[in-house]
Amino acid sequence: MIDILTNLVGGFGVMFTPMAILLCLMGVFAGIIFGAIPGISPSMAVALMLPMTFQLPPILGMVLLLGAYKGANYGGSVSAVLINTPGTPSAAVTAFDGYPMAISGRVGEAMGVSLYASFVGGIIGTAVLILFATPLARVALTFWPSEYFALTVLGLTTVATMGGSHWQKALVAVLFGLLLNTIGMDPIAGTQRFTFGEVRLLDGISLIPAIIGLFALGELFYNIEHYTKGEKFDKLAYKLPKLRYYLTVWKNIVRAGISGTLIGIFPGAGGTIAAFISYDIEKRFSKHPEQFGKGSAEGVAAAEASNSASAGGALVPLLALGIPGSATAAVLLGALLVHGLNPGPELFITEPELVYGMFASMFMANAFILLVGLLGAKLFVRVTDMKKTILYPLIFTFAIVGSYAVTSSMYPVVVCVAFGIIGWIFRRFGYPCAPVVLGIVLGSLAEMSFRQAMLIGGVESFYQRPLTLIMLFIAIVAVVAPIVKKRIQDKRLQNS
Repeated sequence: MIDILTNLVGGFGVMFTPMAILLCLMGVFAGIIFGAIPGISPSMAVALMLPMTFQLPPILGMVLLLGAYKGANYGGSVSAVLINTPGTPSAAVTAFDGYPMAISGRVGEAMGVSLYASFVGGIIGTAVLILFATPLARVALTFWPSEYFALTVLGLTTVATMGGSHWQKALVAVLFGLLLNTIGMDPIAGTQRFTFGEVRLLDGISLIPAIIGLFALGELFYNIEHYTKGEKFDKLAYKLPKLRYYLTVWKNIVRAGISGTLIGIFPGAGGTIAAFISYDIEKRFSKHPEQFGKGSAEGVAAAEASNSASAGGALVPLLALGIPGSATAAVLLGALLVHGLNPGPELFITEPELVYGMFASMFMANAFILLVGLLGAKLFVRVTDMKKTILYPLIFTFAIVGSYAVTSSMYPVVVCVAFGIIGWIFRRFGYPCAPVVLGIVLGSLAEMSFRQAMLIGGVESFYQRPLTLIMLFIAIVAVVAPIVKKRIQDKRLQNS
């Protein structure tokens, strides 16, 4: 513990130089801008900044990239809250409650909660990374495919609470999302599935355009259908809440920060899965679960805290074992290799100044996120003061341009528009869009893990490994409990 503190002090010594502070601030600011633009994920934001680090010393290069990583994670929530257009996949969960808060005149409250939750969640993720990087990375690597499958099933159980009393519609939506994952190349056999000879479908349905279409265009088409002349947002919503307000959601932030960090550690899980699972956990703990999805500050806090904390979790296997836990971590691995550094246990011994400088930069990046968020909040929310005759075309433009930016081709644009129509139809008939995203996010990992488990250990691998059995049991309880509770309540109402 003393060695960790000594090295961390040395890391902060590296960070408290004018160049390091400037690069960290630049990275955070650029990351927030990139993250708020639909279609640019945190991995894309970091990759765009990568060439700028080639002529910098390794530590300064990593400071810039980590600042962009943290900033992009928060930036996605800005567009998610204001215009229901998640800038990043994980911000889709923030939009569940953030956007309803915005359109009901609580936009300042939504922006404030997302900012503070992102800040505190990032601190929690970084603290766990510093204290437990090596042992947690080794635990994550002991996971078999059967455990990963159980984890995805546990994630899919969140659908039980997404639909509320209309859980049947949520089930249909998540099955639709899972079916979409069957399009493309078979992950094991390598054969084509449901591509109908279309080469561009070999990689399956692109996640980012699908999310933009479902949330942004789906909402846009629905609002245009029900548009009233002169309609706009409440001008009184610009003021951020006072500090004591955030104390009402501090438990949600801490719980989501811890769960987001732990889920982020497992390679392939990422911030999106962490946000979905943490959101569901907080809904189950909440005294007012019926408010989730309708404008709950607890929901925004859970989504943003877990998303931000997962960034620290994803760096655990990267720095401790040299294994990238997410797409963004893979880009960071490339940056380290470019500078002739090999991540792993020896890096903590041979380059402690670099490693703990990175840790210190993550703390500083969180501080800059809070600073930029507080200073820019009133500017960000001005978008809601625009006339909807101007705002709607802008949302459509951002959605199309963001989709095009994914691969610089028209195919993602077609996917975005198609899912916009699907989202509009779902909205008209009362089907939630969130379970569709859940199915798309978890479907490929669930299929791959299940088939790998069957190849390695057969059916026995699902009941001979205790951790797999425990997670599957929790998943069953998580699905059955809300249904049983609802039936008990209905019977009580009938008898009363």
